[in-house]
Amino acid sequence: MPPFIIRCFLLIVSIICGGPSLSLAADQDEKIDFNFHIRPILSDRCFACHGPDHENRQADLRLDIPDQLDHVVDEGAGVHYVTPGKPDLSEVFLRITSDDESMVMPPVDSNLSLTDREKELIRKWIEQGAEWKDHWSFIPLQRVDLPEVKQQSWPRNRIDHFVLRRLEQEGLAPSPEATREQWLRRVSFDLTGLPPTTAELDAFLADSDENAYEKVVDRLLASKFYGERMAVDWLDVARYADTYGYQSDVYRAMWP
Repeated sequence: MPPFIIRCFLLIVSIICGGPSLSLAADQDEKIDFNFHIRPILSDRCFACHGPDHENRQADLRLDIPDQLDHVVDEGAGVHYVTPGKPDLSEVFLRITSDDESMVMPPVDSNLSLTDREKELIRKWIEQGAEWKDHWSFIPLQRVDLPEVKQQSWPRNRIDHFVLRRLEQEGLAPSPEATREQWLRRVSFDLTGLPPTTAELDAFLADSDENAYEKVVDRLLASKFYGERMAVDWLDVARYADTYGYQSDVYRAMWP
């Protein structure tokens, strides 16, 4: 998948899921989504000690699965690790908001902490029922209803409705449509890393077919330069290099 499509996909996911509010506290009517709002917080601050690694797990508590969340912590007080609808009876929330250095989570010596907004998101998540979700990749796709937008003539496809909805929420207006020259330059760089040739530009400008844009994308995807552009990202992930990059920086035969 080309990088520009990945970036677009992540943006779309953010928009469809609602995206974090720009305000410090969670909006009163904001629906907190476990995968979008809560799992990233737990993964970044909690899973090292309360995740799948049994050798480093503390208190025999796992927060990466829902199995233990309803376990009783204080039977007399009615406190569970997570008590749906009741943050004040949820040990997880009590720990992350504690002022006691011996109780607060993450521990002080971990050099990790939660922001006020992240604490508020967890509070709202518990208030709203602490709904747990499997990782998004295991959840079947469902068709999403289109949001209402003011500029009803602007969207050309379903995704445009979500983009425009977020723009209007932020008080922004869509940018003017790119010219054909601008669009061809952008898509050529995104898919091949190379600018369009003069001949390619002339051919595109002269193409009045309603599928002219689609034909350009198909041509670029079929180009060997698209394969080279894609390979660059994978080579970076594999840390491909013909020298070590350290110390004496001697030759390293990576190509075999």
